[in-house]
Amino acid sequence: MYQLDNSTYFYSLLLLPILWLGYYLVKRWKRKAQRSFATSEMLDVLSPNRSKFKPGLKLFLYSLVMGLLSISLVNPKIGSEVETVRRQGVDIVFAVDVSKSMLAEDVAPNRIEKAKHLVHSIISELVSDRVGIVAYAAQAIPQLPITTDYGAAKMFLQALNTDMLSSQGTALSSAIDLSSSYFDQSNQVNKIIFLLTDGEDHQQQIESAVEASVEKGIKIFTIGIGTETGAPIPIKRGGVIESYKKDLDGNVVITQRNSQILQNVALMSQGKYQDGNDTQAVLDFVAQALGQMDKKEFESQEFVRYKDRFQPFIFIAIVLLFLDIFIFETKTKWIQRINLFNENQSAQ
Repeated sequence: MYQLDNSTYFYSLLLLPILWLGYYLVKRWKRKAQRSFATSEMLDVLSPNRSKFKPGLKLFLYSLVMGLLSISLVNPKIGSEVETVRRQGVDIVFAVDVSKSMLAEDVAPNRIEKAKHLVHSIISELVSDRVGIVAYAAQAIPQLPITTDYGAAKMFLQALNTDMLSSQGTALSSAIDLSSSYFDQSNQVNKIIFLLTDGEDHQQQIESAVEASVEKGIKIFTIGIGTETGAPIPIKRGGVIESYKKDLDGNVVITQRNSQILQNVALMSQGKYQDGNDTQAVLDFVAQALGQMDKKEFESQEFVRYKDRFQPFIFIAIVLLFLDIFIFETKTKWIQRINLFNENQSAQ
């Protein structure tokens, strides 16, 4: 079996007719110029060592070299071998809070953009782990199932926004329940949930959700976004702040990060809590957490890999170019003595 890497390089062989035409035109021009100076018999007398065969031989060598280089560029792959690729890692689900409180701008540019930036940075540091994404506010909705396609994960991540859920509020229990359902319980791979939120919770049913996840062998690491002092929730139109969200009494709502809830969730699930306002600190935190976990094999695939065979063509082309250095356009004396090409007879 064989395979061609890039067959378009075969078009470079179209240079051969141009080379041959150029050789013919130059030879014709030389012959015409020589005839204006002397007859062919006189030229043989004036230049007895001139070879009529070697120019054609050099043309043949150049043509062969161009052909070999074209084939090497195509890179024919002949023969194959079976290669087994094993992937080891952990399963990670990122649960990202998309409630309106994440629009607060106590971290730049705002909480939700900071959360998305953190997840994007974490994914960029991963090697072979699988990832999934969940978005939640008053309820949780799936965004991306467990996958090794980091490009798709980043694409779905960018689509997260605070308008994707009409029902507002924050339900940490729903986020944990949905995230837990992502994992294959028959698989012995370590399971992690990274919960990125400001910590507000309007359901107060989180303990049962955490206990259920712990029974499934899932660890929850919480990352708090925002500040303890808090900030108002801006209402924008065309990127310009028109007003701030107010409560029923007309007072401006100040949303604060609730680190205590996030610390409790992490503690109950044998995970850890991390302040999410410092990107590098979060990356170090995630790297340390993943480094302490066993990487288990979750995928094993066999691929048929063809072997590259461009090397012999390049080697032969180089050898021919090296030989061309020693081929002069004059007659070779030892060949002339054995009269291999009948040059002596042609000279008489």
